[in-house]
Amino acid sequence: MTSNHTEDKQLQGITLESVLEKRRLDQALNAKEFAVCAGVSYSTARSWFHLAGFPSFRGVIFWQDFVQWRTGQNGFAAQAEDLPHHNGDTAAVSTLPPRAAQILLES
Repeated sequence: MTSNHTEDKQLQGITLESVLEKRRLDQALNAKEFAVCAGVSYSTARSWFHLAGFPSFRGVIFWQDFVQWRTGQNGFAAQAEDLPHHNGDTAAVSTLPPRAAQILLES
């Protein structure tokens, strides 16, 4: 059985198994990996990455940030995750997607 992502030339070589493992490990996904994980074409994923408010950061996205964004887009109340407290300046961090901000604050 051929999966849809193998029909997209841009997604050849990206396996669903490897992408799901990265998602399970809470690792960032690039646009191609995200497309496979979300079940959309690469061109759709790229267009989402350029949408205002889409939670990508420097060409990658954390799956949980996408789920929160999608929940908000669908009009459902998103579950807010509390970021860890940090003594430094958090103004720049507040503009990042939640998971990226959390990683930065924990460093």
